Amino acid sequence: ALPICWRLQAWRRESDFANTSVAVAADRSTTTPANDQYETPATGWGVNAALRRSTRDVAGGRLEWELGADARFNEGETRERFRFMNGAFTRDRAAGGETSVAGLYGEGSWSDDLWLVAGGLRLDGWRNENGRRREWDRETGLPTLDETDPDRSGEVVSRRLAARRFIGRGWSTRAAAYSGFRPATLNELHRPFRVGNDLTEANAALVPETLQGVEAGLAFEGPISALGVNLFWNRIEDAIVNVTIAEGPGTFPRAGFVPAGGVLRQRQNAGTIEATGIELTARQTLRQGLHLNGALSITDARMDGGSAAPQLTGLRPAQAPIWSVVGGVEWQASDRLGLAVQARYESKRFEDDLNSRVLDAAVAVDARAEWRAGARTVLWLAADNLFDAEVEVSETAGGVAGYAPPRTLSLGLRMEY
Repeated sequence: ALPICWRLQAWRRESDFANTSVAVAADRSTTTPANDQYETPATGWGVNAALRRSTRDVAGGRLEWELGADARFNEGETRERFRFMNGAFTRDRAAGGETSVAGLYGEGSWSDDLWLVAGGLRLDGWRNENGRRREWDRETGLPTLDETDPDRSGEVVSRRLAARRFIGRGWSTRAAAYSGFRPATLNELHRPFRVGNDLTEANAALVPETLQGVEAGLAFEGPISALGVNLFWNRIEDAIVNVTIAEGPGTFPRAGFVPAGGVLRQRQNAGTIEATGIELTARQTLRQGLHLNGALSITDARMDGGSAAPQLTGLRPAQAPIWSVVGGVEWQASDRLGLAVQARYESKRFEDDLNSRVLDAAVAVDARAEWRAGARTVLWLAADNLFDAEVEVSETAGGVAGYAPPRTLSLGLRMEY
């Protein structure tokens, strides 16, 4: 047996940024300030501690295990001006809170010449606390909304079990079953936001999404070629969805005025999402230093809103394309120069929960070059969205599209120690 190893990690991150948004006139001829998010102070920190050990000659194979605990804490607040009237913002808002997740876990794996079996079990406790939202008139200072959210907490058990067997001549089969969860973010819990004339309300009552999944696959790994096919099924319960609850024009509790052509949504635990699909991957070395790679994903995802959101039953989740394809070329032109190009395709998808707004299919190409200037120094140049493709990522009820970043060039230096 090898000695027991230990690991202790801690991290902390602070952030702040500002952002503004506008409302668009019905004829798209003018815009009006809609929101001025002037401060967003946030802090995240966490810790992980673990014991790990490897043991040889257990039932003819090698056993590895790890026992540990981890915790993550977040706190943040948005401070913003809104309700633009007569040339000025008339309201102020401060909203935020704290979230935390802490867990205990154990995981292990066993392997021999033919088999690899791995599994894990963890127990997490989550907590949302100190949630608040205050809004006031900027001229008088009088409050227009003052809410304190009750603290909420719960526990989630997550499991996973996977096995892979080599069947000869580079081929192997694999299968896995797993569960997991995702707690709501501070933004989802506390911060309403606006895009054009569409408003989305926060929801401090959100509970974590939970995931169950199974998958099975077949793979080939050779000296110059690799192929893989994977079938999967996933089910997300208590899925957090931006649910449409009203259409403008109109004035609504908490949200205020929604213009004509706009909609009001709220983040809700809106039933379940089931997704079934297939993933294909391939890699081929054409000659020394020149490689081709590609991946294809086909996913059929459907909502079941249940009693929480029956209008969503049978619809596709927002921003979930059926087809996704990635293909690329990598060339190590010399000991110092490496070049890579990758193209990404996504089929049409829906922007909203009601499947009423369609985002066009798109192709984007990225390129990267690296030059090793020394034993520990690499210079790199990258071009994201090389051909400046218009990739739709959002669309308002009035048909105003939002796009992914245009062509972006970046230059960097990486030093290794």
